[in-house]
Amino acid sequence: MTQPEPDLRDALLAAVPSLRAFAISLSGQIDRADDLVQDTLLRALSNLHRFEPGTNLNAWLFTILRNLFHSEYRKRRREVEDPDGSYAGRLKVQPEQGSRLDFEDFRTALAKLPHDQREALLLVGASGFSYEEAASICGCAVGTIKSRVNRARFRLASVLNVNDVDDLGPDSMTRAALQSSV
Repeated sequence: MTQPEPDLRDALLAAVPSLRAFAISLSGQIDRADDLVQDTLLRALSNLHRFEPGTNLNAWLFTILRNLFHSEYRKRRREVEDPDGSYAGRLKVQPEQGSRLDFEDFRTALAKLPHDQREALLLVGASGFSYEEAASICGCAVGTIKSRVNRARFRLASVLNVNDVDDLGPDSMTRAALQSSV
């Protein structure tokens, strides 16, 4: 960035108190106002080639400050102040694509089950029928339904590599990522 001409530099510096007063009236906070003035001066210096000599420098600077304030105001309306990170800490969400992939894996594994086991598992596990009701629907003994459901669950767990409760839910890499963000 090139240095402004001495007269222009003096005019910029002379405008600072008025810019600061205007920024305080807009923001209502002294520290915020000082940041606005600093951003205004930086923006003015980086766009000095756009300033037309002979026009009102103060009007140009005040316009920059006002536009910065309103842009930032619109931006801040969409943001949530979270200085200690507690709000962000509560926003952990498991990625959706993992559950979709898990469901597709489950559907594929379910399709590999023998028809009688798949039918028994869907009646008892998915549809909520009791063993007695499922036996009645299938026209077999209650013990047969219990056996089919048990074998179907065991086979699904084997195909899906589910060895214990920790294998349900997010995979180990997703769990590690979620825990490391705390």
